[in-house]
Amino acid sequence: MPPGAPPGLGTAAGPPRSSTLVLVLVAVLGARPEAARSVPRQRRYEHSPGPSSLWWDVEHEELLHSQSTLPGTVGPHRLSPFLRPNTSRSSLSQNLGQKSQEKQLSCDVLLKLSRYISVDTFGPGLAWNLFRLYNCDRDAKLPKIPQMYVSPLKMARHKLRPFLLHRMLRLLGNMGVLTEGQQHKVFTLLKEHMLKARKIPPKPKAEHSGVPHNGFKVEVSKGIILHLVDDVRSWLPGDRIVIASTDYSMHQAEEFNLLPCPECKSNQVKIDGSPLYLHIGEVIDGIDMRAEVGLLTRNILIQGEMEDSCYGENQCQFFSFDTFGGHIKILANFSSVHMSGVELKNMGQQILGSYPVHFHMAADVDERGGYQRPTYLDNLAIHHCFSRCVAIHGTHGLLVKDTIGYDTLGHCFFLEDGTEQRNTFQHNLGLLTRSGTILPSDRNEAMCLAIRSHVYGNYIPVPSTDCMAVSTFWIANPNNNLIENAAAGAQDVGIWYIFHRVPTGQSEGQYPEGKAEHTPLGVFYNNRVHSNFKAGLFIGKGVKTTRASAEDPREYLTVDNARFRPHQDADPEKPRVPAVIDGLIAFKNNDHGAWARGGDIIFHNSGFSDNGIGLTLASDGTFPTDDGSSLEVSRSIFVGESSNLGSQGGQNSYWGKGANGEYRTLPRNKTFPIRGFQIYDGPVRMAKCTFKKFTPTADRYSSAIGFFMKNSWQISPQNNVSQILMEKSVGLKVFFGRAGQWFGNNDNDGDKMSVFHDLDGSVTGYSNIFVGRADNYLLRHPGCVTVPRWNGVMCTGRYAQLYIQARRPENLTLSIARAAYHSHPLQLQGVNRGAPYQQYQPVVMLEQAYIIQWDGRAPEDIILYPINFNRGDWLHIALCYPRNTIFHVVKDIYQRRTGMVHSIKHYLMAPSRDSVLNGTGELFYFDRALGYLFVHLQAHEARQGHSYCSQQGCERIKIMAQMYPGGSWSCVPNPFLQKPAAPQRPVSQHQAVPCRACGAPQLAITSTPSVKYVRIQIQSLSKADIQNHLTSAFIKINDTTLLFNSPGVFFVVLDACSGAVVSRRHFDTVAGENVTNSITDYVQTLIKERSLVLVCSRDIGDKVWSSEMSVFTRLGSAKPIVFHREGSFAMLGYKGQAKPSWIKVLNHARYQKTASLQHYVPLKMKEYQCSDNAFSQNHSEHNSAGAAAPCD
Repeated sequence: MPPGAPPGLGTAAGPPRSSTLVLVLVAVLGARPEAARSVPRQRRYEHSPGPSSLWWDVEHEELLHSQSTLPGTVGPHRLSPFLRPNTSRSSLSQNLGQKSQEKQLSCDVLLKLSRYISVDTFGPGLAWNLFRLYNCDRDAKLPKIPQMYVSPLKMARHKLRPFLLHRMLRLLGNMGVLTEGQQHKVFTLLKEHMLKARKIPPKPKAEHSGVPHNGFKVEVSKGIILHLVDDVRSWLPGDRIVIASTDYSMHQAEEFNLLPCPECKSNQVKIDGSPLYLHIGEVIDGIDMRAEVGLLTRNILIQGEMEDSCYGENQCQFFSFDTFGGHIKILANFSSVHMSGVELKNMGQQILGSYPVHFHMAADVDERGGYQRPTYLDNLAIHHCFSRCVAIHGTHGLLVKDTIGYDTLGHCFFLEDGTEQRNTFQHNLGLLTRSGTILPSDRNEAMCLAIRSHVYGNYIPVPSTDCMAVSTFWIANPNNNLIENAAAGAQDVGIWYIFHRVPTGQSEGQYPEGKAEHTPLGVFYNNRVHSNFKAGLFIGKGVKTTRASAEDPREYLTVDNARFRPHQDADPEKPRVPAVIDGLIAFKNNDHGAWARGGDIIFHNSGFSDNGIGLTLASDGTFPTDDGSSLEVSRSIFVGESSNLGSQGGQNSYWGKGANGEYRTLPRNKTFPIRGFQIYDGPVRMAKCTFKKFTPTADRYSSAIGFFMKNSWQISPQNNVSQILMEKSVGLKVFFGRAGQWFGNNDNDGDKMSVFHDLDGSVTGYSNIFVGRADNYLLRHPGCVTVPRWNGVMCTGRYAQLYIQARRPENLTLSIARAAYHSHPLQLQGVNRGAPYQQYQPVVMLEQAYIIQWDGRAPEDIILYPINFNRGDWLHIALCYPRNTIFHVVKDIYQRRTGMVHSIKHYLMAPSRDSVLNGTGELFYFDRALGYLFVHLQAHEARQGHSYCSQQGCERIKIMAQMYPGGSWSCVPNPFLQKPAAPQRPVSQHQAVPCRACGAPQLAITSTPSVKYVRIQIQSLSKADIQNHLTSAFIKINDTTLLFNSPGVFFVVLDACSGAVVSRRHFDTVAGENVTNSITDYVQTLIKERSLVLVCSRDIGDKVWSSEMSVFTRLGSAKPIVFHREGSFAMLGYKGQAKPSWIKVLNHARYQKTASLQHYVPLKMKEYQCSDNAFSQNHSEHNSAGAAAPCD
């Protein structure tokens, strides 16, 4: 079936924005193919026998009169061939039409009827077992069936004539299925239904939709109309849709049936019911939060026949419902597969390989495989399924487009072995992805602990690390394309790029070890992730590719560690290839909006809002695995607590006060410290980003920039930020944490070493400033400035890292101090307790002297690496040892990737300390009186870019100490001679210049990047506000604020095509005459068509409060406006032939909250009927026209 018109984005309007039933601008998926509309709608159900199918909904007497046949597949979970009615309609009509119907009904007819009813009552599998040995040629009392419980209500619900039901019950009684008491109860219930029916007038038959009717019924005239961007005239009454959650819980997704709507436009539909939850439909605070809407109904329905409950060996300890559905498997060497316009329901099984749609080892299915018409899945609706949505196994080049995956178990869109490449997922919607049992990564905590048949010995899995990774898009190879998809709610992750170090399963041996981790990323463009618990987007980790063993008892394919480091041709010897994440929108994810660990990964044009943590960029705990790589985010917007307040319920666990005092849903916990950009490891960079609404409350910290909590690993001083815009709504720009809930003692090595470089002063107000934790005296000098609210300190200077490895022993605490601040040492625990060596990585100020001591006798082997040193950078280091120690000191260059060592030089014992500290030659000096070994650590090779070491490798000094028992290992605090510290420029001398280019260049990050927006804010004032000394009413257009200090009503008019301000007018409602007529004349004659009209009030006064002004209906008001006396009024209107869904009117009385509006208004929309060059001609006026526009 050919694909239909491409679905897109739309809006849905309903009650006013202030209502809890806001339904506006939403995304649409699954337009019905136009070619399919000619197929009779009844035909949809011929492929769908089941309790919710058409032929189960009609009266069974009518069924007996029909010529329909039932599917004949035999076996458990399928209907028996005995259920096929083989009596003609005419003969049945004759039998049923005779006066002595009860006597003349044959055993055969009753048996068929009993089988029909029993399929619905008992489920097809059980019904088959009841009747598989019974037929009318045998004694009616043989074989005996064990007595069982049967629901009388289920039996009574069938619309059978009483004599038919009586005969059927007698037959089932003879078989031993029903007791006399149960038969009696069925008749009693039937009589009650009949009596009740006689008191209620009959209702017209509703059109059967083929899907359960479990929406919230309302009268048709009161249905909510959704405004959609796309033409949805192919969506018909009775079709079923799902509206995605726009809150933290995926369980706020809601289903509705569509109602007849003759008044609807081509982009509107009416839903039968009222939403339980708030579904956002607009751009809020610059982030597109419009709820996705998916059409679940298609003209072709393929569905599995299901039992009423779980049975047999189908993991019934985890599922109360039957999970043994149908499945479609496509194998290699097919001639052609193009599936379009199909609905799949009750498909998949909790068995490996049984999925709704499964391409199994099909190899290349595009031109590369010889298919002139590449294989595709287009416009499918896969919903209420039991294992995945689309599984791509050993298959390459498949296109999956415009497909919905809704309410399934296990990974939804799934790549299996790690070999699958060149597949494209375009404009798909996945939501309500639940945990399953097949793979460890599918499982939730309970499943992970209970399913242990494939672990080694008595190993007990750790759910948080071994399992709990179920994802809507499980991308097992980076060379695949994700374009304009939405991952709108998973138990764990929306989109997860996972890495197989070697191919797994049936693809073992197809590529060499590590290839997937080095493979460049395919296209990632304009995808949305929201309402996921762990993360919206996750790039990192892998799966265990070895079987369970004594060495590693974890199950095969358990979640494991991996590092993504893309290179050209997947060859680490060739240049790095950045992985570009372009246009990600991540909002309302409980934990992370996005997490990325690896080599070169770049995010840009992205939006993060209302996440526990917006974006975390991480490389590695010591050295980046991919030398020279870095991670970056640019041209992006971060929002802490947006105006999307959310809704209680739907498994949202946390509800509390936001920073503005309003109650809202919260991520993780109401005390969880919210962070916009989280720095971890490094090097990471952030440039041209905007932050909004990060403000702490009494319950929690909320900061624009933060750090990974309880961090034991390195933090690079190369981490840097530039051209950052912190809006006034940001109450805490940076936070280094404090001891307490969530932060623990805040004393891990990485916690203490947290640092970043503000290149231009756009965060701190001072350029070229390093920002570290306040108690880190390794960074300090007299010119630093402490910022108590940040728990931070700002310092000038040059900084790098000292990487220290220690062996024999490996469990000591290191104490390091700057000689200038020797009374403030920093204690470092190291990161590898129990490993072959311990490692410490303090950030140090260059060209300074440092003192190293231990909480025990010094390690026998110590290696010092100058990390992030440029050529010529140096440190003086004194290490404490027992007085009788003998040393062997070697200098070399270590190539980390190959493990090779070169340029080995042996140090000599110097005659004095000064000869070492002067930095001449390979010398060391041991002061036996003080117990200190002095070395001069200097970089002699050039370092490039973000590499931690030079291209030749990492320079290092290896100290091997031979110590004897009995010697004292304690030393004086400071062996360096006291001398004045080298002067450092104070922070105050680094005042940053104003940055007009700071922040994201876009006003909004949306799923329709081609649409331009104008940001509108309207703040009115009532008389009470003025009495409370609030003086300024204003209208703000982008960054231009128009203040109004006189009483009255103010109009500002913008061109809807360009956004330019074309008119302003003030109407004095206190002293003016004929104000009502003046406003009417202005709107009708002076405001042109295709105009955005902004209206603000300040102390409206008495002259117009009782006047009804119908002219506001020309601007989109639903009814004439009557101003409230001493109240306030705000309006965002439109004059033109269209009535856009963004029109808003607030007309508040004096006792109500002051009228205030904020909105992002799209420009040059199709409904405005703008000329093609309207925006380009006037866009230059857009930002400046406010001040220069005429005041009429």
